[in-house]
Amino acid sequence: MIHQMGLYDKYFGAIIDRKKTVECRLNDEKRRKIRVGDTIEFIMVPEKDDTLLVKVIELRTYESFKDMYRDIPFKDFGCEGLTMEEMVDGTYEIYTPEQEKTWGTLAITIKY
Repeated sequence: MIHQMGLYDKYFGAIIDRKKTVECRLNDEKRRKIRVGDTIEFIMVPEKDDTLLVKVIELRTYESFKDMYRDIPFKDFGCEGLTMEEMVDGTYEIYTPEQEKTWGTLAITIKY
């Protein structure tokens, strides 16, 4: 199965450069359909002028993004050198703490 997701250009490039191997998302209804072996088509946003395909090789769920970031090295997200506060604050620019509490979080390990 192929799943489509938007991805900011900074992280899009990090996947291409093989510096980003884990994508973090809410574990919402859309993401609960993802299975190991599926394909994700990332669409670069905001331009929407480029795509890339990756294979899902592992799925891990967490109660919070902070729990996820404690367990997985920042470099795997393409964010080496950031602090925990920067990681969490950056994620909250995309998702709200309320969404996180409702759905939990999902770490998607990918292979480009």
